[in-house]
Amino acid sequence: MRFRSLAERQQVTESVLLKRLIESAVHGVGQSDADVLRSPHRQLRGSRLCVRLHPDDQLLLRERAAARQMAAATYVSVLVRAHLRTLSPLPKAELMALKRSVAELSAIGRNLNQLVRLAHQHGKVVGPSSEGVMAFIKVCEALRDHTKDLIKANTRSWETGHETD
Repeated sequence: MRFRSLAERQQVTESVLLKRLIESAVHGVGQSDADVLRSPHRQLRGSRLCVRLHPDDQLLLRERAAARQMAAATYVSVLVRAHLRTLSPLPKAELMALKRSVAELSAIGRNLNQLVRLAHQHGKVVGPSSEGVMAFIKVCEALRDHTKDLIKANTRSWETGHETD
């Protein structure tokens, strides 16, 4: 209980306070002892960042991360990296949906190119009727619109926290 009170007075978690105490104890030992205790991954540990959030902000963070099916720490990391590098964050699930849409559009485009090539070779249209071509066009337009909507929803959800209909 006293340890928890001490941590609260220093505005750190008990884990952080314990780490500080261990580091000060290690600092006081001889050089050869310190080399044994020093982690080989010390450089990686320095890449961590601790941030204190207001409880209400923590709740929002958890909600927004859950809406993205991401861990809260990963969500924050993606947002910070996107901000620092001026990137548009796009989670894996949404990126995969976009890739599937692009693959479908590519397949439709290949089919249309084959039809045009056959028409030029034979001097006449072989394949689907004009209604079939119109159906292809409608599918392409629907995929285009869906992809645009997905990108808009992605942008909006990073601003509001979750996708809204």
